[in-house]
Amino acid sequence: MRYLLGFVTCSLLVLGTLKAQTPKNSSATDIYHAIEKLNFLGTALFIAAHPDDENTRLIAYLANNVKARTAYLSLTRGDGGQNLIGPELRELLGVLRTQELLAARRVDGGEQFFSRANDFGYSKQPGETLEIWNKEAILGDVVRTIRKFKPDVIINRFDHRTPGTTHGHHTSSAMLSFEAFDLANDANAYPEQLKMTDTWQPKRLFFNTSWWFYGSQEKFKAADKTNLLHMDVGTYYPMLGKSNNEIASLASSQHLCQGFGRLSTRGSEDEYIELLKGDLPEDKSNLFDGIDTTWKRVDGGEQIGDILYKVQENFNFKDPTVHIPELLKAYNLLQGISDVHWKELKSEELTAIIFAISGLHLEAFTQTAYTNPGQEVEVNVQALNRSNIDIKLKSVFINDQKVAIDNEALKNNNLVTKKVDLNIPSATDYTSPYWLIEKGTLGTYKVSNTDLIGKPETPKAFNAKFLVNINGTLIPITRPVVYKYAKPDKGEIYQPFEIVPEATASFADKVLIFADASSKKVPVTIKAHQDSISGTIALGYGKGWKLDTDTQPFSIAKKGDEQTVYFTLSPPSTENESSISPIIKVNGKEITKELVTIAYDHVPTQTVLLPSEAKVVRLNIQKAGENIGYIMGAGDEVPTSLEQIGYNVQLIDPSTITKESLNKYDAVVLGIRAYNVVDELKFKQRFILEYAKNGGTVIVQYNTASRWGAQFENIAPYDIEISRDRVTNENSEVNIIAKDHSLVHFPNEINENDFNGWVQERGLYFPNKWSKEFTPILEMHDEGEEASKGSLLISSYGKGYYIYTGLSFFRELPVGVPGAYKLFSNMLSVGKEKVETKVKIKG
Repeated sequence: MRYLLGFVTCSLLVLGTLKAQTPKNSSATDIYHAIEKLNFLGTALFIAAHPDDENTRLIAYLANNVKARTAYLSLTRGDGGQNLIGPELRELLGVLRTQELLAARRVDGGEQFFSRANDFGYSKQPGETLEIWNKEAILGDVVRTIRKFKPDVIINRFDHRTPGTTHGHHTSSAMLSFEAFDLANDANAYPEQLKMTDTWQPKRLFFNTSWWFYGSQEKFKAADKTNLLHMDVGTYYPMLGKSNNEIASLASSQHLCQGFGRLSTRGSEDEYIELLKGDLPEDKSNLFDGIDTTWKRVDGGEQIGDILYKVQENFNFKDPTVHIPELLKAYNLLQGISDVHWKELKSEELTAIIFAISGLHLEAFTQTAYTNPGQEVEVNVQALNRSNIDIKLKSVFINDQKVAIDNEALKNNNLVTKKVDLNIPSATDYTSPYWLIEKGTLGTYKVSNTDLIGKPETPKAFNAKFLVNINGTLIPITRPVVYKYAKPDKGEIYQPFEIVPEATASFADKVLIFADASSKKVPVTIKAHQDSISGTIALGYGKGWKLDTDTQPFSIAKKGDEQTVYFTLSPPSTENESSISPIIKVNGKEITKELVTIAYDHVPTQTVLLPSEAKVVRLNIQKAGENIGYIMGAGDEVPTSLEQIGYNVQLIDPSTITKESLNKYDAVVLGIRAYNVVDELKFKQRFILEYAKNGGTVIVQYNTASRWGAQFENIAPYDIEISRDRVTNENSEVNIIAKDHSLVHFPNEINENDFNGWVQERGLYFPNKWSKEFTPILEMHDEGEEASKGSLLISSYGKGYYIYTGLSFFRELPVGVPGAYKLFSNMLSVGKEKVETKVKIKG
């Protein structure tokens, strides 16, 4: 069994202080909305695979119309997707998408959970997905979430009965949910979890269906709807001043890195859910029908309900403080019930309501964003009572350290401020996402502390614990210690307060390509996270590589400043792949981490500590041409990668493209999804094709055909149709079918071994139809599928060449895959040495 925490953290949508964000001041309407939710004792859990899979319309409806406690369990953090707003990929993208999900939940009123599953990329079959994820581990995470959250109803976003028709992650999420529905109540399933929670049996399991799953609206209209429940989720909330669909649109628009920003929708909208397990509600518009969602479901709750229902019915919007005596009475009664789950949950909600009504403002903040273990930092503790209620601040602790406050009266609108020098214990863990602390597998993150499994974030290391006396009732509340500051152009800003090492080191380039035997100077940047720091730095390196010196000293005067030192690294004489890593020695410690900051306006700033390392690759690579023009699309690191092998890469602003401006380049490359995200290209396409016609080489990387307008029907000089075809197995066999084509011979010989070591996938969104002018170069397929020849197509056009490729160079080049570099170099070099094409294979 779990026990009620000594201090309760408020985290309600409309009332609580948003972690590391500006505190929200609650209106009387907000408070009334929270009381409605307080008086509904029903819980719903929505389950799917990725961030942005969730149905924000349904989550918002359940949270704001039904008033249910609602949460979304995303099995992954979306680590395998692309990023439309910045450079973060893989683990860092997962951190960003986690925060975007939390931002969405702050809008729609839900809560957020995760499993340990790693989004390893697109999967076509759930069998593959569950094998890579480690089914037993992830199934256990779903069971754990159900047992801890205790939902009455579970809703799957996807259908467990249709493997192979959608992303394997999607189907797997539904299959695991279907199985976990019964396992959660089986004491023999994952018995180790029962040390911290209890078994739980949800009442109903649904599938959130729609006409799309039936193939057409006509088929859905004709389908048997006996087991379907229907809800109109387009309702308008006068108390909130928004419709449900407006809230849902704003919530889904938080997924900015996936390009989900969209217009708000309004008006009636139907949602259907199909019963999979449990009893069918008699009222098919109410998924909680027949489930007791009143205070009577809790032993001893009826008396509490009698009080709180009257508060709701007679709520005084002009002066909510008149309800404080009744709310305090209900709070005291609540502390006496035996049901730990409901006591903990409803105490948290009721505390937030009481504090909001009183206008009580409590916070603890520093004026520095971070400090180090073993250091001391000044914390400002503030308390303000903005009512005539009798409130005393009995005590404040920051973790175990007492603040100089002892039963201090909080007079109306009289700010109480105390300062405390907080000691940071030497054993304090560094701030970082808990799922990235240890190395996991391709499909599963490793989390040794099982208490953290399911949580969206690492709990904050330092919290201010306030014990407040309101009219004789002691109520605890916890606020995280945050960093608060102001910027002239943005005003007051709240950020997380973090614990970081004394210094960290990083490489400017995560992959260093040695195209020949020449040595390179490798810059290593050391960043100080405390004043007056000095020490030494060394590089770890692999066999066959050589350094000019073993260690170098450094000394940095000011916190936040950086110093760059240089090591000269010499490669082996033959092709080789290895890695280098910095080792900082300071204050008797060895530090091998780099500090990565993720900062966007729509999410709290994130601090991520990762192993600091760079891949070093000795290649025997040839190239022709020097100057490359690159038109950035959705964002990738291909330009930096090309510079590694000696190309002069210039980023092209599409608005500056003219008839003559491209002539100075040996080749022009369009980044991933350029035609999807760069509207300016619709005005410049003719110049790009004219450049190729006049003797240039144009390389277009993958786009998604469903996301461009009619102006890009012809992105190529000849007919080409982009499909959803992809090869997801990065180890799938690749055959070179245009064996005599210059593209696989000049200036580097390409063979099947050059496709070894690829990561995440072969490629995506391959063309499936093309005109006879195109020559397909490669053939590949996933197991059980027909071979695709659309991954790399080339055609001559006038005096030049046009290449379209869905191969995942944007993944392969940044991680230093040798064969990908050779093939891309050949693409850039095409036409520099004329070789007759002897093989033509029609698509």
